[in-house]
Amino acid sequence: MKTIKLIAILFGLLITFSCEDRLDVVPEDSVEAATVFNTRGSINGAVVGIYSKNQSGDLNGMAQLMSDFMSDNVNFVGSFPSLQEVDQYETLATNTSIDNIWLDGYELIGAANNIVQNLPDVDLPDLSATEKAKFIGEAKFLRALTYFQLVNLFAQPYQFAQGSNLGVPLQLQPFLAESELSDFQLERSTVNEVHGLIEQDLLDAIASLPENPTNIAPFGTDGRATAGAARALLSRLYLYREQWSQAADLADQVISSGVFSLTPNYDFYDSNPSSPENLFVALNTPTDGPQEPTISDEVYVNFYNPAPGGRGDAPFSQDLIDTFAAEPGDRRFDELSQAATDAGGNNTFFTTKYPDVVNNASDGMILRMAEMYLTRAEANLRGGTSIGDTPLNDVNAIRARAGLPALGAVDLDAILLERRKEFCFEGHRRMDLLRNNQNLRPGGGPESAPGADKVIFPIVEDEFTNNPNITQNPGNF
Repeated sequence: MKTIKLIAILFGLLITFSCEDRLDVVPEDSVEAATVFNTRGSINGAVVGIYSKNQSGDLNGMAQLMSDFMSDNVNFVGSFPSLQEVDQYETLATNTSIDNIWLDGYELIGAANNIVQNLPDVDLPDLSATEKAKFIGEAKFLRALTYFQLVNLFAQPYQFAQGSNLGVPLQLQPFLAESELSDFQLERSTVNEVHGLIEQDLLDAIASLPENPTNIAPFGTDGRATAGAARALLSRLYLYREQWSQAADLADQVISSGVFSLTPNYDFYDSNPSSPENLFVALNTPTDGPQEPTISDEVYVNFYNPAPGGRGDAPFSQDLIDTFAAEPGDRRFDELSQAATDAGGNNTFFTTKYPDVVNNASDGMILRMAEMYLTRAEANLRGGTSIGDTPLNDVNAIRARAGLPALGAVDLDAILLERRKEFCFEGHRRMDLLRNNQNLRPGGGPESAPGADKVIFPIVEDEFTNNPNITQNPGNF
Protein backbone atom coordinates (compact mmCIF):
# COMPACT_ATOMS: atom_id res chain seq x y z
CA MET A 1 0.00 0.00 0.00
CA LYS A 2 1.24 3.47 -0.88
CA THR A 3 0.92 4.72 2.69
CA ILE A 4 2.94 7.89 2.28
CA LYS A 5 2.76 8.51 -1.47
CA LEU A 6 0.48 11.53 -1.36
CA ILE A 7 2.41 13.13 1.46
CA ALA A 8 5.62 12.66 -0.48
CA ILE A 9 4.01 14.16 -3.56
CA LEU A 10 2.83 17.18 -1.64
CA PHE A 11 6.34 17.68 -0.35
CA GLY A 12 7.21 19.48 -3.54
CA LEU A 13 8.25 17.01 -6.21
CA LEU A 14 9.30 19.16 -9.15
CA ILE A 15 10.25 17.91 -12.60
CA THR A 16 12.53 19.96 -14.81
CA PHE A 17 13.18 19.75 -18.51
CA SER A 18 16.03 20.38 -20.87
CA CYS A 19 13.96 22.23 -23.48
CA GLU A 20 12.04 25.47 -23.06
CA ASP A 21 10.31 25.64 -26.44
CA ARG A 22 7.92 22.70 -26.63
CA LEU A 23 6.03 20.72 -24.00
CA ASP A 24 7.03 17.36 -25.41
CA VAL A 25 10.30 16.66 -23.63
CA VAL A 26 11.13 13.85 -21.23
CA PRO A 27 11.74 14.68 -17.55
CA GLU A 28 15.39 14.44 -16.63
CA ASP A 29 15.50 14.67 -12.86
CA SER A 30 14.03 16.12 -9.69
CA VAL A 31 15.69 19.12 -8.14
CA GLU A 32 15.72 20.91 -4.82
CA ALA A 33 13.34 23.87 -4.58
CA ALA A 34 16.23 26.27 -3.95
CA THR A 35 17.81 25.24 -7.27
CA VAL A 36 14.60 25.86 -9.18
CA PHE A 37 14.68 29.61 -8.54
CA ASN A 38 18.37 30.21 -9.30
CA THR A 39 17.93 30.99 -13.01
CA ARG A 40 15.24 32.05 -15.43
CA GLY A 41 15.76 28.80 -17.34
CA SER A 42 15.24 26.61 -14.28
CA ILE A 43 12.09 28.55 -13.35
CA ASN A 44 10.73 28.10 -16.85
CA GLY A 45 11.61 24.41 -16.64
CA ALA A 46 9.65 24.07 -13.41
CA VAL A 47 6.61 25.70 -15.02
CA VAL A 48 6.95 23.42 -18.04
CA GLY A 49 7.01 20.54 -15.56
CA ILE A 50 3.51 21.51 -14.38
CA TYR A 51 2.28 21.33 -17.98
CA SER A 52 3.94 17.94 -18.29
CA LYS A 53 2.00 16.64 -15.29
CA ASN A 54 -1.18 17.98 -16.93
CA GLN A 55 -0.38 15.63 -19.84
CA SER A 56 -0.83 12.68 -17.46
CA GLY A 57 -3.16 10.06 -18.88
CA ASP A 58 -4.95 10.08 -15.53
CA LEU A 59 -5.74 13.81 -15.40
CA ASN A 60 -6.34 14.25 -19.13
CA GLY A 61 -7.50 10.99 -20.57
CA MET A 62 -8.78 8.61 -17.92
CA ALA A 63 -10.89 11.25 -16.17
CA GLN A 64 -12.65 12.18 -19.43
CA LEU A 65 -13.10 8.53 -20.44
CA MET A 66 -14.73 7.73 -17.09
CA SER A 67 -16.98 10.78 -17.35
CA ASP A 68 -18.30 9.62 -20.72
CA PHE A 69 -18.88 5.98 -19.82
CA MET A 70 -20.41 6.87 -16.44
CA SER A 71 -22.98 8.70 -18.55
CA ASP A 72 -24.66 7.70 -21.81
CA ASN A 73 -22.02 8.32 -24.51
CA VAL A 74 -19.77 5.27 -24.23
CA ASN A 75 -20.48 1.55 -24.00
CA PHE A 76 -17.50 0.38 -21.96
CA VAL A 77 -16.58 -3.21 -22.84
CA GLY A 78 -13.10 -3.30 -21.31
CA SER A 79 -11.75 -5.91 -18.93
CA PHE A 80 -9.99 -3.73 -16.34
CA PRO A 81 -11.73 -4.36 -12.98
CA SER A 82 -11.07 -0.82 -11.73
CA LEU A 83 -12.86 0.65 -14.75
CA GLN A 84 -15.67 -1.89 -14.60
CA GLU A 85 -16.33 -0.74 -11.02
CA VAL A 86 -16.76 2.85 -12.22
CA ASP A 87 -18.94 1.84 -15.16
CA GLN A 88 -21.24 -0.16 -12.88
CA TYR A 89 -21.40 2.49 -10.11
CA GLU A 90 -19.57 0.22 -7.68
CA THR A 91 -16.39 2.24 -7.22
CA LEU A 92 -14.43 1.51 -4.04
CA ALA A 93 -11.94 3.72 -2.23
CA THR A 94 -9.27 1.17 -3.14
CA ASN A 95 -9.86 1.65 -6.87
CA THR A 96 -6.43 2.16 -8.44
CA SER A 97 -7.69 4.22 -11.38
CA ILE A 98 -9.28 6.92 -9.25
CA ASP A 99 -6.31 6.73 -6.87
CA ASN A 100 -4.06 7.74 -9.78
CA ILE A 101 -6.30 10.71 -10.64
CA TRP A 102 -6.19 11.95 -7.03
CA LEU A 103 -2.44 11.49 -6.64
CA ASP A 104 -1.52 13.00 -10.01
CA GLY A 105 -3.85 15.92 -9.33
CA TYR A 106 -2.25 16.78 -6.01
CA GLU A 107 1.22 16.27 -7.42
CA LEU A 108 0.43 18.93 -10.03
CA ILE A 109 -1.08 21.18 -7.38
CA GLY A 110 2.05 20.82 -5.23
CA ALA A 111 4.26 21.84 -8.14
CA ALA A 112 2.01 24.81 -8.91
CA ASN A 113 2.02 25.88 -5.26
CA ASN A 114 5.81 26.00 -5.33
CA ILE A 115 5.74 28.56 -8.14
CA VAL A 116 2.82 30.57 -6.76
CA GLN A 117 4.28 30.85 -3.25
CA ASN A 118 8.01 31.17 -3.92
CA LEU A 119 8.44 32.96 -7.24
CA PRO A 120 7.09 36.38 -6.13
CA ASP A 121 10.13 36.85 -3.87
CA VAL A 122 12.68 35.91 -6.57
CA ASP A 123 14.77 38.72 -8.05
CA LEU A 124 16.86 37.86 -11.11
CA PRO A 125 18.36 40.34 -13.59
CA ASP A 126 17.04 38.49 -16.66
CA LEU A 127 13.54 37.86 -15.26
CA SER A 128 11.20 40.78 -15.94
CA ALA A 129 8.18 41.55 -13.81
CA THR A 130 5.94 40.72 -16.78
CA GLU A 131 7.51 37.31 -17.29
CA LYS A 132 7.43 36.53 -13.58
CA ALA A 133 3.72 37.36 -13.52
CA LYS A 134 3.21 35.16 -16.57
CA PHE A 135 4.88 32.17 -14.91
CA ILE A 136 2.74 32.63 -11.80
CA GLY A 137 -0.37 33.01 -13.98
CA GLU A 138 0.42 29.75 -15.75
CA ALA A 139 0.79 27.95 -12.42
CA LYS A 140 -2.51 29.39 -11.21
CA PHE A 141 -4.30 28.44 -14.43
CA LEU A 142 -3.10 24.83 -14.18
CA ARG A 143 -3.90 24.69 -10.46
CA ALA A 144 -7.41 25.97 -11.18
CA LEU A 145 -7.90 23.46 -14.01
CA THR A 146 -6.83 20.60 -11.75
CA TYR A 147 -8.93 21.63 -8.76
CA PHE A 148 -11.90 21.94 -11.12
CA GLN A 149 -11.29 18.41 -12.39
CA LEU A 150 -10.97 17.01 -8.85
CA VAL A 151 -14.00 18.75 -7.37
CA ASN A 152 -16.16 17.65 -10.31
CA LEU A 153 -15.15 14.01 -9.82
CA PHE A 154 -14.96 13.68 -6.04
CA ALA A 155 -17.84 15.94 -4.97
CA GLN A 156 -21.48 16.41 -5.80
CA PRO A 157 -22.05 19.41 -8.10
CA TYR A 158 -22.99 22.88 -6.95
CA GLN A 159 -26.70 22.13 -7.53
CA PHE A 160 -26.69 19.37 -4.87
CA ALA A 161 -26.61 21.82 -1.92
CA GLN A 162 -25.88 25.18 -3.51
CA GLY A 163 -22.18 24.46 -3.04
CA SER A 164 -22.27 24.00 0.74
CA ASN A 165 -21.44 20.28 0.39
CA LEU A 166 -17.90 18.99 0.83
CA GLY A 167 -15.51 19.35 -2.09
CA VAL A 168 -11.81 18.45 -1.90
CA PRO A 169 -8.96 19.59 0.38
CA LEU A 170 -7.51 22.96 -0.57
CA GLN A 171 -3.76 22.45 -0.25
CA LEU A 172 -2.11 25.76 -1.10
CA GLN A 173 1.31 25.47 0.51
CA PRO A 174 4.44 23.90 -0.97
CA PHE A 175 6.74 21.76 1.12
CA LEU A 176 9.22 23.67 3.24
CA ALA A 177 11.98 22.28 5.43
CA GLU A 178 10.01 23.30 8.51
CA SER A 179 6.71 21.83 7.27
CA GLU A 180 4.78 19.59 9.63
CA LEU A 181 2.87 16.50 8.52
CA SER A 182 -0.27 18.09 9.93
CA ASP A 183 0.07 20.89 7.35
CA PHE A 184 -1.01 18.37 4.73
CA GLN A 185 -3.72 16.56 6.72
CA LEU A 186 -6.62 18.80 5.76
CA GLU A 187 -10.37 18.40 5.88
CA ARG A 188 -12.22 18.89 2.64
CA SER A 189 -13.23 22.43 1.82
CA THR A 190 -16.76 23.03 0.56
CA VAL A 191 -17.53 23.12 -3.14
CA ASN A 192 -18.09 26.87 -2.81
CA GLU A 193 -14.67 27.32 -1.24
CA VAL A 194 -12.97 25.27 -3.94
CA HIS A 195 -14.84 27.18 -6.63
CA GLY A 196 -13.78 30.43 -4.93
CA LEU A 197 -10.11 29.50 -5.25
CA ILE A 198 -10.59 28.46 -8.88
CA GLU A 199 -12.29 31.78 -9.63
CA GLN A 200 -9.53 33.85 -8.02
CA ASP A 201 -6.76 31.84 -9.69
CA LEU A 202 -8.38 32.36 -13.08
CA LEU A 203 -8.98 36.07 -12.53
CA ASP A 204 -5.29 36.40 -11.65
CA ALA A 205 -4.34 34.35 -14.71
CA ILE A 206 -6.46 36.53 -17.01
CA ALA A 207 -4.61 39.59 -15.73
CA SER A 208 -1.12 38.15 -16.23
CA LEU A 209 -1.22 35.76 -19.20
CA PRO A 210 -0.65 36.86 -22.81
CA GLU A 211 -3.62 37.27 -25.10
CA ASN A 212 -2.00 35.51 -28.06
CA PRO A 213 -0.61 31.95 -28.12
CA THR A 214 3.15 31.61 -28.43
CA ASN A 215 4.09 29.97 -31.72
CA ILE A 216 7.31 28.00 -32.00
CA ALA A 217 8.44 26.96 -35.51
CA PRO A 218 8.07 24.34 -36.88
CA PHE A 219 5.65 22.92 -34.33
CA GLY A 220 3.01 25.63 -34.13
CA THR A 221 1.69 26.55 -30.67
CA ASP A 222 3.81 25.69 -27.67
CA GLY A 223 0.68 24.67 -25.77
CA ARG A 224 0.96 27.24 -22.99
CA ALA A 225 -2.02 28.96 -21.42
CA THR A 226 -3.36 32.32 -22.59
CA ALA A 227 -5.73 34.85 -21.09
CA GLY A 228 -8.37 33.49 -23.48
CA ALA A 229 -7.99 29.99 -22.07
CA ALA A 230 -8.39 31.36 -18.54
CA ARG A 231 -11.53 33.28 -19.55
CA ALA A 232 -12.93 30.13 -21.16
CA LEU A 233 -12.37 28.01 -18.06
CA LEU A 234 -13.87 30.71 -15.86
CA SER A 235 -16.94 30.85 -18.13
CA ARG A 236 -17.33 27.09 -17.61
CA LEU A 237 -17.12 27.54 -13.84
CA TYR A 238 -19.78 30.24 -13.92
CA LEU A 239 -22.01 28.06 -16.12
CA TYR A 240 -21.72 25.18 -13.66
CA ARG A 241 -22.58 27.58 -10.82
CA GLU A 242 -25.58 29.03 -12.72
CA GLN A 243 -24.06 32.52 -12.76
CA TRP A 244 -25.59 33.12 -16.14
CA SER A 245 -24.59 36.69 -16.93
CA GLN A 246 -20.97 36.10 -15.90
CA ALA A 247 -20.79 32.88 -17.94
CA ALA A 248 -22.22 34.57 -21.03
CA ASP A 249 -19.97 37.60 -20.64
CA LEU A 250 -16.73 35.61 -20.32
CA ALA A 251 -17.65 33.38 -23.26
CA ASP A 252 -18.50 36.46 -25.31
CA GLN A 253 -15.14 38.01 -24.47
CA VAL A 254 -13.38 34.95 -25.89
CA ILE A 255 -15.54 34.91 -29.02
CA SER A 256 -15.19 38.63 -29.71
CA SER A 257 -11.45 38.81 -28.94
CA GLY A 258 -10.47 37.82 -32.47
CA VAL A 259 -7.61 35.68 -31.13
CA PHE A 260 -9.47 32.39 -31.60
CA SER A 261 -12.29 31.42 -33.96
CA LEU A 262 -14.78 28.70 -34.78
CA THR A 263 -13.17 26.78 -37.63
CA PRO A 264 -15.13 25.61 -40.69
CA ASN A 265 -14.10 21.96 -40.29
CA TYR A 266 -12.82 19.44 -37.74
CA ASP A 267 -9.16 19.19 -38.68
CA PHE A 268 -8.18 20.46 -35.21
CA TYR A 269 -8.61 16.86 -33.96
CA ASP A 270 -5.77 15.70 -36.20
CA SER A 271 -2.98 16.72 -33.81
CA ASN A 272 -3.30 20.37 -34.82
CA PRO A 273 -2.91 22.31 -31.55
CA SER A 274 -2.28 25.58 -33.39
CA SER A 275 -5.80 25.56 -34.84
CA PRO A 276 -7.74 28.72 -33.88
CA GLU A 277 -10.45 26.37 -32.56
CA ASN A 278 -8.21 25.24 -29.71
CA LEU A 279 -8.12 27.43 -26.63
CA PHE A 280 -6.12 24.89 -24.61
CA VAL A 281 -5.15 21.29 -25.25
CA ALA A 282 -3.08 18.67 -23.46
CA LEU A 283 -0.28 18.19 -25.96
CA ASN A 284 0.79 14.60 -26.49
CA THR A 285 3.75 13.48 -28.59
CA PRO A 286 5.54 10.19 -29.30
CA THR A 287 8.09 11.02 -26.59
CA ASP A 288 5.48 11.57 -23.88
CA GLY A 289 4.55 8.93 -21.36
CA PRO A 290 5.05 8.26 -17.66
CA GLN A 291 8.05 6.48 -16.27
CA GLU A 292 5.87 3.77 -14.71
CA PRO A 293 3.30 2.58 -17.29
CA THR A 294 -0.30 2.21 -16.14
CA ILE A 295 -3.56 1.36 -17.87
CA SER A 296 -4.09 5.08 -18.48
CA ASP A 297 -1.05 5.52 -20.74
CA GLU A 298 -2.07 7.17 -24.01
CA VAL A 299 -5.66 6.57 -22.90
CA TYR A 300 -7.33 8.37 -25.79
CA VAL A 301 -5.61 6.22 -28.40
CA ASN A 302 -5.77 2.94 -26.49
CA PHE A 303 -9.41 3.01 -25.45
CA TYR A 304 -11.13 5.03 -28.17
CA ASN A 305 -9.56 3.19 -31.13
CA PRO A 306 -10.32 -0.39 -32.21
CA ALA A 307 -7.73 -3.07 -32.84
CA PRO A 308 -5.23 -3.15 -34.36
CA GLY A 309 -3.57 -0.23 -32.63
CA GLY A 310 -6.11 0.45 -29.93
CA ARG A 311 -7.83 -1.67 -27.29
CA GLY A 312 -11.36 -1.19 -28.63
CA ASP A 313 -12.78 -0.81 -25.11
CA ALA A 314 -14.81 2.40 -25.51
CA PRO A 315 -17.12 2.52 -28.56
CA PHE A 316 -20.21 4.65 -29.01
CA SER A 317 -23.15 3.71 -26.82
CA GLN A 318 -26.23 2.61 -28.71
CA ASP A 319 -28.03 5.62 -27.27
CA LEU A 320 -25.46 7.98 -28.80
CA ILE A 321 -25.65 6.17 -32.15
CA ASP A 322 -29.44 6.57 -32.06
CA THR A 323 -29.07 10.26 -31.16
CA PHE A 324 -26.99 10.93 -34.27
CA ALA A 325 -29.26 8.73 -36.41
CA ALA A 326 -32.27 10.87 -35.43
CA GLU A 327 -30.84 13.70 -37.55
CA PRO A 328 -28.87 12.22 -40.48
CA GLY A 329 -26.08 14.11 -42.18
CA ASP A 330 -24.34 15.32 -39.04
CA ARG A 331 -20.65 15.72 -39.95
CA ARG A 332 -19.73 15.06 -36.30
CA PHE A 333 -20.82 11.47 -36.88
CA ASP A 334 -20.15 11.06 -40.60
CA GLU A 335 -16.60 12.44 -40.43
CA LEU A 336 -15.61 11.66 -36.85
CA SER A 337 -16.60 7.99 -36.49
CA GLN A 338 -15.54 4.68 -37.94
CA ALA A 339 -17.32 1.33 -38.04
CA ALA A 340 -15.34 -1.43 -36.34
CA THR A 341 -15.54 -4.37 -33.96
CA ASP A 342 -15.09 -3.65 -30.26
CA ALA A 343 -13.16 -5.69 -27.70
CA GLY A 344 -16.29 -7.72 -27.00
CA GLY A 345 -16.70 -8.75 -30.65
CA ASN A 346 -19.63 -6.40 -31.35
CA ASN A 347 -20.02 -4.44 -34.59
CA THR A 348 -20.25 -0.79 -33.59
CA PHE A 349 -18.68 2.64 -34.07
CA PHE A 350 -15.63 4.36 -32.61
CA THR A 351 -14.71 8.03 -32.48
CA THR A 352 -11.87 9.30 -34.66
CA LYS A 353 -11.21 12.36 -32.51
CA TYR A 354 -7.92 10.80 -31.35
CA PRO A 355 -6.54 9.38 -34.59
CA ASP A 356 -2.79 9.08 -34.06
CA VAL A 357 -2.61 5.36 -33.26
CA VAL A 358 0.84 4.98 -34.82
CA ASN A 359 2.62 7.62 -32.73
CA ASN A 360 0.28 7.70 -29.70
CA ALA A 361 0.33 11.47 -30.03
CA SER A 362 -3.30 12.63 -30.22
CA ASP A 363 -3.92 15.75 -28.15
CA GLY A 364 -6.50 15.96 -25.39
CA MET A 365 -9.24 18.53 -25.99
CA ILE A 366 -9.71 20.69 -22.88
CA LEU A 367 -11.06 24.07 -24.04
CA ARG A 368 -12.18 25.02 -27.53
CA MET A 369 -14.27 27.62 -29.29
CA ALA A 370 -17.42 25.56 -29.81
CA GLU A 371 -17.83 25.44 -26.05
CA MET A 372 -17.83 29.23 -25.89
CA TYR A 373 -20.74 29.45 -28.35
CA LEU A 374 -22.78 26.81 -26.52
CA THR A 375 -21.93 28.28 -23.10
CA ARG A 376 -23.04 31.71 -24.29
CA ALA A 377 -26.20 30.18 -25.74
CA GLU A 378 -27.15 28.30 -22.56
CA ALA A 379 -26.25 31.15 -20.22
CA ASN A 380 -28.17 33.71 -22.28
CA LEU A 381 -31.20 31.42 -22.57
CA ARG A 382 -31.34 30.63 -18.87
CA GLY A 383 -30.52 34.17 -17.84
CA GLY A 384 -32.98 35.79 -20.25
CA THR A 385 -30.27 37.85 -21.94
CA SER A 386 -28.65 38.20 -25.36
CA ILE A 387 -25.07 39.07 -24.45
CA GLY A 388 -23.05 39.05 -27.67
CA ASP A 389 -25.72 37.24 -29.71
CA THR A 390 -28.91 35.24 -29.34
CA PRO A 391 -29.00 31.61 -28.18
CA LEU A 392 -30.59 30.67 -31.50
CA ASN A 393 -27.77 32.19 -33.55
CA ASP A 394 -25.09 30.57 -31.40
CA VAL A 395 -26.64 27.12 -31.67
CA ASN A 396 -27.14 27.50 -35.41
CA ALA A 397 -23.47 28.47 -35.83
CA ILE A 398 -22.50 25.09 -34.33
CA ARG A 399 -25.11 23.27 -36.42
CA ALA A 400 -24.00 24.96 -39.64
CA ARG A 401 -20.46 23.63 -39.20
CA ALA A 402 -21.96 20.19 -38.59
CA GLY A 403 -23.87 20.38 -41.89
CA LEU A 404 -27.29 20.57 -40.23
CA PRO A 405 -30.15 22.94 -41.11
CA ALA A 406 -30.79 25.97 -38.95
CA LEU A 407 -33.37 25.71 -36.20
CA GLY A 408 -36.25 28.16 -36.00
CA ALA A 409 -36.31 28.20 -32.22
CA VAL A 410 -34.17 26.84 -29.42
CA ASP A 411 -34.76 25.63 -25.87
CA LEU A 412 -32.55 24.14 -23.15
CA ASP A 413 -33.02 20.60 -24.43
CA ALA A 414 -31.83 21.66 -27.89
CA ILE A 415 -28.71 23.28 -26.43
CA LEU A 416 -27.87 20.26 -24.29
CA LEU A 417 -28.36 18.02 -27.32
CA GLU A 418 -25.87 20.08 -29.31
CA ARG A 419 -23.44 19.96 -26.40
CA ARG A 420 -23.75 16.17 -26.31
CA LYS A 421 -23.09 15.73 -30.03
CA GLU A 422 -20.34 18.35 -30.14
CA PHE A 423 -18.37 17.20 -27.08
CA CYS A 424 -18.91 13.44 -26.99
CA PHE A 425 -15.66 11.67 -26.01
CA GLU A 426 -14.27 14.92 -24.55
CA GLY A 427 -15.53 14.40 -20.99
CA HIS A 428 -18.33 16.99 -20.66
CA ARG A 429 -21.40 14.76 -20.61
CA ARG A 430 -21.43 13.58 -16.97
CA MET A 431 -21.36 17.10 -15.54
CA ASP A 432 -23.88 18.38 -18.10
CA LEU A 433 -26.34 15.74 -16.90
CA LEU A 434 -25.68 16.09 -13.17
CA ARG A 435 -25.85 19.89 -13.12
CA ASN A 436 -29.17 19.69 -14.99
CA ASN A 437 -30.64 17.11 -12.60
CA GLN A 438 -30.75 14.33 -15.19
CA ASN A 439 -29.97 10.64 -14.78
CA LEU A 440 -26.58 9.61 -16.14
CA ARG A 441 -28.05 6.66 -18.04
CA PRO A 442 -31.25 6.65 -20.14
CA GLY A 443 -33.84 4.76 -18.13
CA GLY A 444 -31.21 4.31 -15.44
CA GLY A 445 -31.96 3.30 -11.89
CA PRO A 446 -31.35 5.19 -8.66
CA GLU A 447 -27.64 4.33 -8.69
CA SER A 448 -27.11 6.69 -11.66
CA ALA A 449 -29.50 9.44 -10.54
CA PRO A 450 -28.33 12.95 -9.60
CA GLY A 451 -27.15 12.97 -6.00
CA ALA A 452 -26.64 9.20 -5.81
CA ASP A 453 -23.59 8.08 -3.85
CA LYS A 454 -21.69 6.52 -6.73
CA VAL A 455 -22.13 9.22 -9.37
CA ILE A 456 -19.09 10.73 -7.66
CA PHE A 457 -15.89 8.99 -6.58
CA PRO A 458 -15.01 8.01 -3.03
CA ILE A 459 -12.09 9.72 -1.35
CA VAL A 460 -9.20 7.38 -2.14
CA GLU A 461 -7.86 4.99 0.47
CA ASP A 462 -4.35 6.48 0.40
CA GLU A 463 -5.73 9.84 1.50
CA PHE A 464 -8.27 8.43 3.92
CA THR A 465 -5.65 6.21 5.60
CA ASN A 466 -3.07 8.96 6.07
CA ASN A 467 -5.33 11.90 6.81
CA PRO A 468 -7.33 11.53 10.04
CA ASN A 469 -9.14 14.82 9.40
CA ILE A 470 -10.80 13.99 6.08
CA THR A 471 -14.44 12.98 5.63
CA GLN A 472 -15.39 10.14 3.27
CA ASN A 473 -18.25 10.50 0.79
CA PRO A 474 -21.54 8.84 1.82
CA GLY A 475 -21.97 5.22 0.77
CA ASN A 476 -18.22 4.57 0.56
CA PHE A 477 -15.70 2.82 2.76
